[in-house]
Amino acid sequence: MCLVFLCDQDERVVTRQAAPGACPYCGGPVQALDVESQWRLCFLPLYFRTKRKYYCSVCARRLVTQY
Repeated sequence: MCLVFLCDQDERVVTRQAAPGACPYCGGPVQALDVESQWRLCFLPLYFRTKRKYYCSVCARRLVTQY
């Protein structure tokens, strides 16, 4: 007997706001997105996490912060 478990990751944007700075590639404005991710196993939610991601509004590239 073989059991198959379906794992799924669902992401949705919670908030979108303007961030300070400019895109190093095109010079466009930067947006900060708060993204909520949810891992599910057979429709049972296992894990919730909220992350902040930065994107350029003009060229739509994902930007990474360096400390």
